[in-house]
Amino acid sequence: LLSTEEDKYGVYSNLLFKYFLAEGVLCGHDLFVASAKETPDNILKELPGPLLDDTYRNELREEATAVKSEDFQDSMKIAWRYENLPKMEASPTSSTKFGHYYDISKTMSPELFQSIKWHSFFLPEELSLEPKLKMCNMNCGYARLLQSIQRIIYQEGFDGSLPQKKQKNILRIGIQSLGSMLWGDDICSTDTPKDIHSLTKFLYVLRGLLRKSLSACIITVPAHLVQNKAIMERVTNLSDVVVGLESFIGSERETNPLYKDYHGLLHVHQIPRLNSLICDVSDTKDLAFRLKRKQFTIERLHLPPDLSDTVSRSSKQDLAESAKLLSSGCGAMAIGKKHLDF
Repeated sequence: LLSTEEDKYGVYSNLLFKYFLAEGVLCGHDLFVASAKETPDNILKELPGPLLDDTYRNELREEATAVKSEDFQDSMKIAWRYENLPKMEASPTSSTKFGHYYDISKTMSPELFQSIKWHSFFLPEELSLEPKLKMCNMNCGYARLLQSIQRIIYQEGFDGSLPQKKQKNILRIGIQSLGSMLWGDDICSTDTPKDIHSLTKFLYVLRGLLRKSLSACIITVPAHLVQNKAIMERVTNLSDVVVGLESFIGSERETNPLYKDYHGLLHVHQIPRLNSLICDVSDTKDLAFRLKRKQFTIERLHLPPDLSDTVSRSSKQDLAESAKLLSSGCGAMAIGKKHLDF
């Protein structure tokens, strides 16, 4: 279960959501798309188109050429004692290809959808079909969604406890803006909601379904609208992976020259613990993302040297505070404090 804390305007979290579904299409997985604000048909029509190997190689070559020219211009400005230091890799992953790459300026062709099965759940349509359903003090939308997921898991043969009658496959479940007012939940409207445990119970049952089935799920949660932070702590505890997207849109960092190359920060709040007491923590906790013309990339936060007086003292203090916050991230006690690479 992957939980994504949405950015304020839901621009970049929606991109990650579509990347997850697009990867399922190319891998031949079955899809289950649930939403309360946008029809699943429209979501699938806007999935990014895959990049072919040759196309991706050309894209990388063009970007590498542009980066080299920028590095040459910067090297003329940086003091001589910094020139012999090792270059920092922008990408946190290795150079080996993993998964597929996508062009967000193009949409996926309808021919790719013909080879997979996909199921949809649009809450306004589901509520109009049958009378209201409420179970275990859970609101109607969550109860109906759980019934649909459970029915598809058993009918389509994704139940891991039963012998497989056909070739094994994986069900990818995507739930958009879970916990918002559109789902009938009031955790975003008041500090003391009536159904304060409704979302918690839904995630508890959903995690049980995922554990005994061949399925994986991604949910997006509008965490910036939830006033009761204890609810988000419960969502984190009931999830395997939790990431948060902090967009620079509308904030002071949008005009800060230190962050001019990025569009936001990526916070890794929790990663799964597999057969161990503590999770495997990467030494890179300062991650940022940017939206290029054709790609959405996540990179190490690489801040430029201060070469001019345009950066104010207050922005430098903000930078120091953000560095402290990033250094105290997931697993900082286990690996010790490490300074940021500048």
